[in-house]
Order: sequence, then C-alpha cells, then structure tokens
Amino acid sequence: MAAAEADSCLQCFELYEAESKFYILGTNTDKTLWRLLTIDRMEPSELNVDEDSTVHSQSDYLDLLKVLDEDHRSTGGVKFVTNCFGIIGFIKFLGPYYMLIITEQRKIGDIFGHPVYQVTKTAMIELSNSKTKPQLINSKDENRYKKLLQTIDLRKDFFFSHSYHIMRSFQKNFSDPKEGWELYDTMFVWNEFLTRGIRNILKTTLWTVALVYGFFKQDKLAICGKDIMLTLIARRSRHYAGTRYLKRGVNDEGRVANDVETEQIVYEDMLGPRQISSVVQNRGSIPLFWSQETSKLNLKPDIILHEKDKNYEATRLHFENLRKRYGNPIIILNLIKTREKRPREIILRREFDRAIKIINSGLPGEDHLRFLHWDLHKNSQSKSTNALQVLLKVAFEALNLTEFFYYQVSPAQRTEDYLNLSATLKNGFGPHVCDDNNNCGNADYVDDLDDISQDNTCGSSDPGNGIAEDSSEVNGSAQIKPLKFQKGVLRTNCIDCLDRTNVAQYAYGLAALGHQLHALGSLESPEVHLDSSLSRHLMHFYERMGDTLALQYGGSAAHNKIFSAKRGHLKFAIQSQEFFRTLQRYYSNAYMDAYKQAAINLFLGYFEPQLGKPALWEPESGDEHVLDDDTSKLMKRARSDGSILNKSKTSMSSKGPNGMLNSAFTGSKKEGQYPNQSSDSMHGMSSTSDSISKLRYTPTPSHVKHRSCELDYCNGSGDSNFLDLDWLSASDNERSKAISTPDVNIPTDNAVDDVSSGTMDDQTIDIQAQGLSKDFVQWVNQGEAFWY
Repeated sequence: MAAAEADSCLQCFELYEAESKFYILGTNTDKTLWRLLTIDRMEPSELNVDEDSTVHSQSDYLDLLKVLDEDHRSTGGVKFVTNCFGIIGFIKFLGPYYMLIITEQRKIGDIFGHPVYQVTKTAMIELSNSKTKPQLINSKDENRYKKLLQTIDLRKDFFFSHSYHIMRSFQKNFSDPKEGWELYDTMFVWNEFLTRGIRNILKTTLWTVALVYGFFKQDKLAICGKDIMLTLIARRSRHYAGTRYLKRGVNDEGRVANDVETEQIVYEDMLGPRQISSVVQNRGSIPLFWSQETSKLNLKPDIILHEKDKNYEATRLHFENLRKRYGNPIIILNLIKTREKRPREIILRREFDRAIKIINSGLPGEDHLRFLHWDLHKNSQSKSTNALQVLLKVAFEALNLTEFFYYQVSPAQRTEDYLNLSATLKNGFGPHVCDDNNNCGNADYVDDLDDISQDNTCGSSDPGNGIAEDSSEVNGSAQIKPLKFQKGVLRTNCIDCLDRTNVAQYAYGLAALGHQLHALGSLESPEVHLDSSLSRHLMHFYERMGDTLALQYGGSAAHNKIFSAKRGHLKFAIQSQEFFRTLQRYYSNAYMDAYKQAAINLFLGYFEPQLGKPALWEPESGDEHVLDDDTSKLMKRARSDGSILNKSKTSMSSKGPNGMLNSAFTGSKKEGQYPNQSSDSMHGMSSTSDSISKLRYTPTPSHVKHRSCELDYCNGSGDSNFLDLDWLSASDNERSKAISTPDVNIPTDNAVDDVSSGTMDDQTIDIQAQGLSKDFVQWVNQGEAFWY
C-alpha cells in the first residue's frame, strides 16, 4: 500500500551524472519513499531507460547513492547535477537524444489542495558524453534544430499538477477516473510526443509531467461571509495546433485550429465537507476547409473557401468528436458578420450554416446541432442593442439546455482517503501539498485584488429566472443536494476565435457563475448584475484569458473594446490601444508566425528530422512554393488539397509600395504532415523586400466560384433553430429587467475602421519601443496602406 502511495505522486527529483549513465532519484512529498531511474549514455542515439522496482526508504536512499558512487569510482564517480520536478520528455534531431526537465516551478493555484504549478525554468541535457558524442557531419543542422526547439518558451502559459489531472475537466475526473497512459493521450497534453518514448519503455508515467498549454488563473472571493475559490482554466488542443494564418479551419480528422476548452470551477474554501461546481465551454475555428493568405501589405487578407469536402465529412467528424467529449446538446454560437461591403466573413457564414443544416438532416432530432448565427459586430454598433445583455440572454438559454456540474460532499464521508485522487474527487477534496522546505512550489498564487464586495451579490428579488436548484430539508436542517452533471456544451466562434469569442465566453461565464454560486448557497438568485463588483471581477479573469490566448494564436493581446467601453474608457483611448494591437498582430502574423509554427510542429512531433531527408528549412521534393534562399523560408498555407470554392474579392493589387509582393502560403495535406516553415532567427528576421515571397498562389478563374449574397444571409442579423430571435433582440423582456448595464456600442472587429491617420505619429513611437524593424515602421508611416 505504501508503494502504491509513493507511485501515485513522485513530485521532486534529483539528477546525478556518471560517465556512462544518468541517475534520477524521485521522491514523494515528505521524502520518505524513493525510486531510481537509470538512463544509459553509451548509445545516445537510442533511448535506453530502466526503472528499479524497489521502493527505498530515506536511509536506503543515502546508502544507494554510496553504492552508485562506488560503482563508477574508476571513471570519476557520480556527481550531482540538479534538482528537478519531472521530465518533460526526450527528443532527438539528427544525433543523440536530449532530455528536457523542469528545474524550477512556481505554484499558481490549487484545486482542493492539489497544487498547480507553472514552469519557470527548464534544462535541455544531452545524453551523450565526450566519448560517445557522434561527430555529426550535419552538426550545424543539429544546432539549428536545438535553437528552434528552444524558442518554445515553456515558462509562458504551460502548467501542470503532480497530483491532479489538470488536463481533464473536474466532471471527467469525477465521473470517469483515468490514470497513467490514458491521460497523456488526451488532446490537451502538449508533451505527449516528447514523453511517448519513455512511456513506451517503462509502461508508467511516474517520472514525467503532463504539460497543459493555455491559461490558469485563480482567486479567492469573499461572498456573503464565505470564502469562494474561483478558478478559470483554458486548455489548448495539441491537434492541428499553430498560429493564426497557418492553421485555419478543419483538417481531415475533424480537428480544428485554435480549439480551446474553458473550464470555470467554483468551490467553498473551507475545511471539511464542501461544495464544488464546474462548467465547461468550447471555442474553435469554423470547421470548414478554408484559409487566408498572409499578406505583408493587407491587414485583412482574403478568406478562401475550398471545395474539398462537399459532403462536410470533416465538419461532421468535428461535431461527433464534440458529442463524444461533452454529450448532447452541442450548441453553436457563431458570431461572424452577416453584412459586409466586400464579402469575406459571410462566405464562411453561409457555408457553415449550410453544413450544419445538412448534418442535422442526417441526425435524429435529439442529436441535432443547436445553432445561433448572430452578428456581434453589427449588433455592438447598434444603439438599440446592448451586446453584452443579449449574449447573457443567450448564455442563460444555453445553460438551461446543458446545465452544469455540481457536487456536495456528505458530512458523513471520511477525509482519511484525501491523498488518493479518485477518493479525493469523490470523498471530500482534501489537501495534498508539497513540503514547503522541499522547494516544491510554495509561492503565493492569489492576485492582489480586492475581495468581491457584497453589494448586489448576496441576494436578488428575482429568484425565479434560472435553472432550478434542487435542495431538500428534513426537520429544518439542510440535506445533501443531489449531484448534477453538465450534458452538452456551448461552442463559440468568430473568425479567429479570439476577440468576439472572448466577449461571448465571458457572458456565458457570468451566467454560469450566478448559477454556480446559487447552487453553493452563496446567492439567493442565479442572476448576477452586469454592473456588480462580481461581474467586474469575472470580466478581469476573462480579459486576462483572452489576452493570453490571443498572444498565443494571433500574436497580440485581444481586442477588448467591449470590456474597455464597459469600464467607461474614452473612445479615443480605446481606439488607440486597439490600433496598436492590430499592428502587433499584423507584424507577428506576417513576419514571425512561420518560425513559431515550425517550432510548434517540432515540439509536437509533426515534423521529425531524419538523416538523408530534407531539413525543415529545405524545399521538399516537388514543392513549388519555396521562398528565397537568403532567408531560408518555406511556408505553406494551412489547408487541405482541393479547388477553391469561393474567394473574397481582392482589396488591393498583389503589388504594393516599392513593388513588394504578398507572401505565398500553401498548406499541409493532413494533420501530422509538416508544413515547412521559416527557420530564420527569432530576433534577426528580415522585413525588407528581399525576404518577401516572389511567388503568390493566384487561383485561375476555373478554380474560383463567386456566389451572389443571398438576402437572408446578408441582411439578416441572425438565424437559430433553438432561440426566438425576436425575443433575443427585444430590449423589454422578463430577463433583461433583472440585468442593468450601459449601452455598449463599440465595434468588435479590427480597430482600424474608426481610427484617423492623425494617431500615426504616436503609434510609431510605440511600435519602435516594441523593437519592431525600421522598415516596418517606415511602412506604417505611409499610412494609406491601412485604409481600405
């Protein structure tokens, strides 16, 4: 039994080095039980690891070190290298294997006593020694691959837990416990490929950590005399992962770009039996085959729809995957435009609507996809529409369909089994923490934010407008409330699944938070006022999450015009900030994303270097879209094969100022086939006309089909099969009376539409302060390239 407990949570490790081997000693939280892992260095191009089955005590551990040192005395003994907190994985390029380890971690929160950590420092250790290190002919290429991999900054937005399965939602951990191997196969473990080798050999996950990439934030709220822990988690999928213009739409397996699961967890921060609630929502790219050509001259590249999947099989696969993950119903909230002077988004809006209806025609009624197409950009500009209020109404209706997870621990349940994860989740969520003296991450994780005011929070005069909260009373004493499960999910998207999507996700999070706190008994009503302190606090959470996800996928913080307007910021200040973020995003997409995409594909194993095969930065055999050799760029548009079904009209010539051409991007045929990307240095990437593609894919007339814009798609503000749009747009209705907020009439698309060229000088100073290239700043100063 003791061995099983030790196996369940090796959290701190010591790395030792001998000439022929590496040794890792792993221990539990109080350093009472130890295990040994041996890594062979004599064949560094092969991964040879061995685990000692013996569980050692503290005294045995000291004796073991003496024995190991004696065994290697003839070659210099055993030397201590570093403390670490788990293996990220192993990788090889053209020569030896390298081991990636976490050398520093910082505690950023916990879930019922299970600490959650952020990676703060890593090390990359070559397995070979001076005698076994191969003399590579391609050592220059080897170093280039190493530098490329190291551009993945694991200190930013990667987090993990030794004792809680952070890659899964609370409901999944509760209702369907998994251990070991199965956890790494989930879509949210980003080092699945890097750990595959050691897991295959050892058949265990004791020595590795499962890294989740996305966002984690936690804070303690004081509500009606109770301490409530609020946690917001965003998990990015490793499938079809990458940057904005290089990963768009869906792939053959039904995986979509920018697929993110957002979970909002609320529980009582108290000793003994407690209550917990969790709700999950999803965002992801429009599941069609479509793309955009990155342009160094155009802030809004053309949207191109491809006709590869006429029967929408990939779209169908995507929704089948969602149904398998979350159950029914699947609710689609599509926020893209329904009215444009030059058709761009509406091309996808029309095709997405057609795909949903065709898929529904082949499904039984209970499995139908529920959808709402609602133009957030148009409605946020309307003086008669309060965008946040409408989104909140949508959220309430979605919650009525999906409900949420709720569990109350029985006072009779024991707390002795808290250290076991499955018992923890079902028997009381007890503490499981690292020893502070072991430097196992004891940093303060709660932001310095004021506690939530109790004003407008503890009660409401309208308790009847929400999901009914079941409770029972026997002889005047409160009884255990019944267990509830979330069934189905709300899936939200705009074009990038960043800016507008984040506003909608906040509205859903706010509606859910009211229900969650009501279920915990902290609120009398499930409705929370949009102008309450609780609402503002949650907005800060979602704004931070939106900025983080936007930086990861789009290269800049999110456009937060609605949030800024809600706080009462001046319109000019909002425009200035949004304009600069537009420039940041443009610069990252046009100049940096190819390099980032190459590093991501290397990290995830979608490209594996091989001797005798073309290097990542070399043209593949038969590939036409190779950029000039000086910059060694090889970029592909993220799309599958297929003729072009629809393409928005070009807003400007392919030739721009100084005769520069737009860059060419082509796409990989399927997930897992590496789309070769730029290999330029992150800090030395050129932005001059020399580095711009001399090729551009221009579809011939036979490959392009322009469709006229039907009235119902271009002039309507929405379409739904589960909501009454008249009720949704009405300002005087039962629910809106309980929600008060000033009108928000700030556009949600790129900020350039309403910004005058008079702001350019100030923005140029900001751009230069960010270290962007001189050529780019000069191009910005030309001004007219942005106004189209």
